[in-house]
Amino acid sequence: MNSKTLSNHALATLATGLIAATTLSGCASWGKAKPQTAAQDKQAQLTDALESRPRAPKEAATVAVKRANQLLADGRSDDALAEFERAIESNPTLTVAYMGAGDIYREKGDYNTAEQRYGQAAQLEPQNFDAQYLHGLTLQLLTRAGDAVKAYLRALTIKPDDFNANLNIATAYLQLREAAEAVAYAERAVRIKSDSALARTNLGAVYYAIARYEDAVIEYQQAAELAPLTGPLLLNLADALGKSGRIAESVNTLQQLVKTSPSAVAFERLGAGYFKLRRYEDSKTAFNRAVEIDGNHYPAINGAAVCLLNQYFFSNEKDEAARQEAIRLMRRSLQIERQQPKIVELLGRYN
Repeated sequence: MNSKTLSNHALATLATGLIAATTLSGCASWGKAKPQTAAQDKQAQLTDALESRPRAPKEAATVAVKRANQLLADGRSDDALAEFERAIESNPTLTVAYMGAGDIYREKGDYNTAEQRYGQAAQLEPQNFDAQYLHGLTLQLLTRAGDAVKAYLRALTIKPDDFNANLNIATAYLQLREAAEAVAYAERAVRIKSDSALARTNLGAVYYAIARYEDAVIEYQQAAELAPLTGPLLLNLADALGKSGRIAESVNTLQQLVKTSPSAVAFERLGAGYFKLRRYEDSKTAFNRAVEIDGNHYPAINGAAVCLLNQYFFSNEKDEAARQEAIRLMRRSLQIERQQPKIVELLGRYN
């Protein structure tokens, strides 16, 4: 077998041996290396040609992706991103390179570029669930809920029972104020993971949005049993209890909330609950506490004004100071938010 019929692997092995032999020879007799024979010179030329040959674009892209994955494993995400982009440049049809780049851009918070990369991957492989789902996720992060729904629907045609896709499409429909469309997906997410507090909370929000308040209460209570209580969960539960007519339970929940997570919203809702229970002094105190926390929280300002008007009414309209203070508060509220027809009406009646 002559040198022309040697395999590429044999040539590469031979080249390694030649490099090592040359190095050792140099160490033994510096500057006194023997001249190569004609056959050795020809072999060296073949080896140089093999090692310096340009790789085909697709091969170069595959090698770049392998390097990128190794760099990611070493925690060098910036270098990995450069390799993924190099792979895309070499082979614009390599889905895995778009997905790898999209992941890094998403982790960096560059959702615009991540969305582009995932979108390109989704176009290249319409049946790639991860590409469709992650495209939807980045669209939702960019507040493009309508486009996100379309991407999630494509993902769900591939994996109808994927938990995250069902959960997220329900939240996207809520963002679009299309809660009725969200019901089936939110319910499916709970069926898939019945022990998920997140799925229960999401379903509760969907039920609340379509006025199924008792069902919302059940879901929020289930979520509260599955995970540590949080401020938003307690607030949602209190709202659902209030809408269900369970005012005392709502107030109890809000009392717990203001102890653990005091906020203007929590005190404002507590004030409204007290007012419905005819605990007017407690109501006024709660509304004033909300205004102390946030002077621009106009629902609390309105609540305090209503308490003062109520005080004026029970004084047989003799407590002029209460009426004047209520007028001042309503004017202040309208300076913060002009579109309040009920407050405008009250101001006209008592001014």
